Amino acid sequence: MSRRNAEAGLGVSTAAVFGEVLKHFREAALLTQEGLAGRIPCDRSHVARVEAGTRVPTDGFAKTCDELLSTSGVLTRLWGRIDWYPQVEHPDWFRRRAEMDEVAVALREYQERVIPGLLQTPEYAQALFGRRLTDADEIESRVRARMSRQQRFLADGSPLYLAILDESCLRNGVGSPEVMRQQCAHLLSLGQRRNIFIQVAPGDLFGIVRPRGSMSLIELADERWVYSESLDRGHFTNDPALYLRHSHTYDVLRADVLSARQSAVLISDVMERYEQYGQLPTQRGGLDQEQLQRRQRWQLHRNSPRFPRSRPHPRQQKP
Repeated sequence: MSRRNAEAGLGVSTAAVFGEVLKHFREAALLTQEGLAGRIPCDRSHVARVEAGTRVPTDGFAKTCDELLSTSGVLTRLWGRIDWYPQVEHPDWFRRRAEMDEVAVALREYQERVIPGLLQTPEYAQALFGRRLTDADEIESRVRARMSRQQRFLADGSPLYLAILDESCLRNGVGSPEVMRQQCAHLLSLGQRRNIFIQVAPGDLFGIVRPRGSMSLIELADERWVYSESLDRGHFTNDPALYLRHSHTYDVLRADVLSARQSAVLISDVMERYEQYGQLPTQRGGLDQEQLQRRQRWQLHRNSPRFPRSRPHPRQQKP
């Protein structure tokens, strides 16, 4: 959306404009940043950064704020007119894939371990890049580039996007419990869009055939590609036989895993666990204490002197 908006002359010069408008309606509703964040829900810092123009909100954030602040859809319309990503750079090895996303007719993905880039929140992406990058500017640049890819799939007339997530994507902690909770909430929000279908392959579902690693089936207007990744490198093939084979595997897997509605229930359950994570340290502390006491008792038993026990001779035992 960003490039098209800019080319059409609809782009707004800075994201701070959105923040100022949000702040105006929030204060008119007599809400603090913390009060608005509690109703969304999200962190107060997220609202503060959006108002300062340093954090890019999702369209779902804009719609929720419209409803909470009774703005008659002003924020959602403004969100659609802002050129959020006027200048983004993808890594050289990924640029070709990003260009395909810009013109794809349909996209089918299978992902394991981490949430697909097209479904990530900014916080999740930042935490993910932070695992292997140390420069803050580079991390922020990568996040902006990743978020820019999502805009086409969130705009009107978006292409069909089917995503099968291995359950490990939901269980593999990235960033913090709050980051994961927001990510799960984001998945549930995206799953309500008419062009996006998210399904989960449970880890304990036996008898299904999963692809050997994450992959994407990209359908363009006149050709079809299979895309996969290794460490810092993308792999493309448009071999019709390979595409047909992987497409068949994907379609069978999609029929065998949880439906989109069932998957939403599972995602909600996982999200609730992340919400309750703050209570776990106390519970965990009790378990740790019990295990420590068990080890101490066992150690005491091992170190205590042993005396031979008198056992009756078999012949002395009474019948």
